[in-house]
Amino acid sequence: MSHLQPVLVAGTWRDAVEPSGSLEAHDPTTGESIGDRYPVSSRREVEQALAAALGVAEAMASADPARIAGFLDAYADGIEAQADALVAMAHRETGLPASPRLRDVELPRTTGQLRQAARAVWQRSWTHPVIDTATGLRAMYGPLAKPVVVFGPNNFPFAFNAIAGSDFASAIAAQAPVIAKVHPLHPGTSLMLGRIAHDALLAAGLPAAAIQLLYQVEGAASELLVGNPAVGGVGFTGGRAGGLALKALADRAGVPFYAEMSSINPVFLLEGALAERGSALAQEFFASCTMGSGQFCTNPGLLVVPHGEAGDAFLADACKRFDAAQAQVLFSADGKRHLTAALQALAEAGASHRAGRPTPQRDGAWVQPQLLEVDGECFLQAPQALQVEAFGPASVVVRSHGPAQSLAIARAFEGNLTATVYRAGDGSDDAFAAMLMPLLRPRVGRLIVDRMPTGVAVSPAQNHGGPYPATSHPGFTSVGMPGSIRRFAGLHSYDNVPDALLPPALRDANPGHIWRLVDGQWSTSGVGAEG
Repeated sequence: MSHLQPVLVAGTWRDAVEPSGSLEAHDPTTGESIGDRYPVSSRREVEQALAAALGVAEAMASADPARIAGFLDAYADGIEAQADALVAMAHRETGLPASPRLRDVELPRTTGQLRQAARAVWQRSWTHPVIDTATGLRAMYGPLAKPVVVFGPNNFPFAFNAIAGSDFASAIAAQAPVIAKVHPLHPGTSLMLGRIAHDALLAAGLPAAAIQLLYQVEGAASELLVGNPAVGGVGFTGGRAGGLALKALADRAGVPFYAEMSSINPVFLLEGALAERGSALAQEFFASCTMGSGQFCTNPGLLVVPHGEAGDAFLADACKRFDAAQAQVLFSADGKRHLTAALQALAEAGASHRAGRPTPQRDGAWVQPQLLEVDGECFLQAPQALQVEAFGPASVVVRSHGPAQSLAIARAFEGNLTATVYRAGDGSDDAFAAMLMPLLRPRVGRLIVDRMPTGVAVSPAQNHGGPYPATSHPGFTSVGMPGSIRRFAGLHSYDNVPDALLPPALRDANPGHIWRLVDGQWSTSGVGAEG
């Protein structure tokens, strides 16, 4: 076997121990290998990584928060210092545009998340202290003193990377060691990020084994990563089948498993909105559906459009745009096969092809944007089969026969990350929207009005989550500090504990820079705190 790139295990970059194979990245535009080879880690290596993470878990839990925050800030600085090289590598491995997508959007989002996590550590906002003097009870979130395993997805080489993204930043902010199982489609990008992270970690004076990086693990070793009761939690972003298989392993071991899996993100275009600005909505929908080759978990995968003149005009306009669209590249040949299979499944369930040229016969993972159509009655006869996620530049238009059927369609939706309602500016749709939105509210994490779902702002008010099967739990978000940090923390309650023995945030003589809920009232004497 030719020389393999190193793994980061037990605090050092080293050759893989007894690798069970190797992988290599490919340029998705040509299908050609990029060059370097990376190890598939064996069970023995996973055992060593777990042992190393467990060995530093208590030290991380008791680390000075200033060191944690300093690391996160320094890591963001290090990424920016090597931005050009990182963007060039990510572009080669994913086919995503270097600008604006990688350089101007995703990389700044990544460093911004790291700095927001650092701020949450400085301000202790993620700890959410609560004091009830009447009962003598006090509570706050605190470290688990256990490692966290993070699985990164294929579609965000920076912002959701297991060694740099939101899950990673959240776990580190919660003072947990992280074992990052990065995605095998961008190993070179992950290696570069891992080296920057490791240097920043050592400079911050944190345990060297607090961050570890594996590219891929053999099948039998996956159970070790998620099925060990010593693991404090798992962050996963990826497909539903893989997520549920790992979740089953974690459930048997009692390990909390936070999975973001699949979503079709339904969009309702109401009659007044279509009559008012149908052509503009067609362009907005097409742009959202094809952005990033449709490889977003918030891609608008299903539109509900009423029958009638305005709905017909909208659909005709959208079809023109899909028919004229240029081919787009997916991340891999596997992605192309999965998209083809999903479109076939939708067709077998009753959806018909409405627009989009045939897939080009060329090297690489190229596809044509596709638009399908199904009648509302047909959708209601097989709603589950017609909610298959087609991960790529594709969407299904459901033609509704009136308001009552639109409400029935809303009731048939599975859990999703988002749902969107477009209404007329003159208020003529508001009465129906007031009936529709309460049906959508319990079925999604983020309810949107007059905006496509593709963008996900990194905000404390964000919910990038939702009911099953969009995620494994409706009560968490994977984006937005400090909320995302609390997935990897424990709720610590103190009963009748003397002030001197309490954590500083819960003491009566608190320095005052932390928001605290005291006897039902939020208060702080500091400035700039984030509740």
